[in-house]
Amino acid sequence: MTSESTAEKPADGAPGEEKPDNRTWLQRAIHEARETLLTIAVFVPFWLVFSTFVYELRSIPSESMVPALQVGDRVAVAKFAYGYNRNSVPFGIGTWFIGDDLKNPRDGIWVRTPQRGDVVVFQHPHNPRVMIKRTIGLPGDRIQMKAGRLFINGELINRIPVRQFNYVSAEGRPTKATEYREQLPGEKNAHLIHEWGDSERLDNTPEFKVPADHVFMMGDNRDNSEDSRAPSGHPERARQQMLYEELHRGEIDEPTGWSNLAGFDSGEQAIGFVPLDELIGRADTVLFTLYSCQASKEQRAMGYECASGRLWKGL
Repeated sequence: MTSESTAEKPADGAPGEEKPDNRTWLQRAIHEARETLLTIAVFVPFWLVFSTFVYELRSIPSESMVPALQVGDRVAVAKFAYGYNRNSVPFGIGTWFIGDDLKNPRDGIWVRTPQRGDVVVFQHPHNPRVMIKRTIGLPGDRIQMKAGRLFINGELINRIPVRQFNYVSAEGRPTKATEYREQLPGEKNAHLIHEWGDSERLDNTPEFKVPADHVFMMGDNRDNSEDSRAPSGHPERARQQMLYEELHRGEIDEPTGWSNLAGFDSGEQAIGFVPLDELIGRADTVLFTLYSCQASKEQRAMGYECASGRLWKGL
């Protein structure tokens, strides 16, 4: 009888042993494709539900809301803030469930009116574009611009000068602006606005009476925003003013209307009063920005500013 020891081989499939992968490259590719499709099948419905009922991410394409929002900002939009309507569901699917009654500006579920000062994402009432502006007028409010100053229900809204500065716009245009701090009636926190001057195109307007179930929107970059003040959003009223001016040419100093109607009906229609069923949600937070400075080294040396990067900045 020998005392020779022998090494024991672990049985196939013993714990701790790594099995060799004997699959062909085609089998491995099919497995990876199956796993990817399974992940997508789980993620896409979750994303659709979350972006429909909770929050969705929107990119800022223009400077109309400077300084609160810059071109390239990615903004979290609270979809539950004002209820749900046909615009809440992506790809136009919402019309299947909620419908599109043009005579009912509250066409939706749990429809609520924004608070004055809310930054709102909404569907343009007259074309497929999605817009973002600040809520200035609520149903029943009277809104007017006089020499660049905002009046709500006949009361002048105070603005406090903050600074004057130069910057380069997203289109590469050197621009000079004055920054003011403005607080609307009932608004919790003041916000900043930019003005190029007080005699720009939309700095004199008629007085607007906001209809029931509608809101009046304006951009914080007051002289670089096509919003509810624009004549093309109120074409009948603009034509009445043109006729009035024609009939009284030379007999009036300044009409109680827009100071400049040139070409108001030559382009697309502006937003006018925005029905509540066009609201998509409330912009709550700038998650991050992909903004890049448009100013050259020479312009920056001359004092032209660039917007700073933002991460998780509340609105």
